[in-house]
Amino acid sequence: MAKRKVTTIPATINKFTAKPVDSKKKRKVAGYARVSTDHEDQLTSYEAQVDYYTNYIKGRDDWEFAGLYSDEGISATNTKHRDGFNQMITDALVGKIDLIITKSVSRFARNTVDSLSTIRKLKEHSIECYFEKENIWTFDSKGELLLTIMSFLAQEESCSISENVTWGQRKRFADGKVSFAYKRFLGYDKDSDGNIVINEGQAQTVKLIYKLFLDGLTMHSIANELTKRGLKTPAGKDKWSQSTVRSILTNEKYKGDALLQKSYTVDFLTKKAKINEGEVTQYYVENNHPAIIDPELFDLVQTEIQRRGKGNARYSGVTIFSSKVQCAECGGWYGSKVWHSNDKYRRTIYQCNNKFRHKTRCSTPHLTESEIKDFFVKAMNQLITEKSEILENLQLIRTTLCDREDLIKQKESLGEEIAVTVEMTQNIVAENARVAQNQDEYNKRYNSLVERYEKLKKEYDNACAVISEKDAKYEQMGRFITVLNDQSEFISEFDEAFWGSLVEKIVVKSKDDVMVVFKDGTEIKAE
Repeated sequence: MAKRKVTTIPATINKFTAKPVDSKKKRKVAGYARVSTDHEDQLTSYEAQVDYYTNYIKGRDDWEFAGLYSDEGISATNTKHRDGFNQMITDALVGKIDLIITKSVSRFARNTVDSLSTIRKLKEHSIECYFEKENIWTFDSKGELLLTIMSFLAQEESCSISENVTWGQRKRFADGKVSFAYKRFLGYDKDSDGNIVINEGQAQTVKLIYKLFLDGLTMHSIANELTKRGLKTPAGKDKWSQSTVRSILTNEKYKGDALLQKSYTVDFLTKKAKINEGEVTQYYVENNHPAIIDPELFDLVQTEIQRRGKGNARYSGVTIFSSKVQCAECGGWYGSKVWHSNDKYRRTIYQCNNKFRHKTRCSTPHLTESEIKDFFVKAMNQLITEKSEILENLQLIRTTLCDREDLIKQKESLGEEIAVTVEMTQNIVAENARVAQNQDEYNKRYNSLVERYEKLKKEYDNACAVISEKDAKYEQMGRFITVLNDQSEFISEFDEAFWGSLVEKIVVKSKDDVMVVFKDGTEIKAE
């Protein structure tokens, strides 16, 4: 039997680069630089990274400069919005890059999953990465292990930074320090001393929005009106949206207050934000800055928003008569209808929207626009005739009906009880964590305190709601008194401003029985 012979055949192809071992072809090398903020010192670091890697790569005879990719002011916890990084990976995968050089693992990615998945994808296409600070080459047998460890440390560092930033923000909130996004916030500027000041021009737009809403227009209609007038949105755009109008009508900053921590970051990696529904502490700062809208007027608007959202009859503001004329039989609103739309007899009438929706039709009549206007003029002149008596009664009713002294005392008392209950709950939880005890007894005490808290909180919220309603009613009646007091003469024709500011609704039973209900509660039969 012949002697067994083993012949070694050297590798001719590099398993990583897929090129001949003795290939003299230069490697296409790209650099990647990133800084996570726009601070001046960070920008200096960024410029230094760009300059260094450009010269470093070009200084190697066996390397061919394939470009410098970069991201400024972008976090590394997520690759989604890193345009420079993503473009680099795309170019690498199509063969434009053989080697990527970057300062450190943390510059590349602070997300362990993103880092490893990207490196593995690149390795599959024979693309190597070099992390200079850690001296890690991803084609090295130990490279992935070291990379896993360093990526994890980078992620933990990012988590720590995020927690420190969050703590700092919440500490500022607790201290009542308010910040404004001035570029996207209508009505306020920052002066040379850093103080919040009113932008008078923009403030007029804010006041107009509140006036139009109280005049009866919907948020959608207000948006259209603002667009038509050529007024700029908070973002400087020409077209207004319903959501933008709503945000202005519901933002407490316009009455000089500030609610802090309306939202919070759920995950530091994804930067996903969530509306705060009680998960984290909020802080309410009163009288923080000059008010554009009087607090009473602001509260009145919030009450009106809630009112429009109640009931089955959907509020409409298509015309000034929308959601203002009510059917006495079913309680539904009158809506506009066009008769003879295609001939010379065309006209617009108003009738109960439910008239033909049920088997039993409402017998209330349809009305023309001129008839509605005439009913209002008649009722308005009767109101002016009885002005002195009505104003005297209103002042008395306003004082007594809107008195909230007892409610405020009740609210304060409930607040104190809630604070004591919360403290007791925290104490028994802490005690249970320190000392072993009967868990049945503990759960019984705990559940009892939670039940007590929920009961007190419900009473507290109800008291707050009633106080807000009384405040809104006080403001509404005050506006009514002012307008009526200034009107000394009868009106001869329909006045849209009076209609919007004084009339709550018109209740129609028949054409001979129409009741005009004013916003102070006064009811006058139009005759």
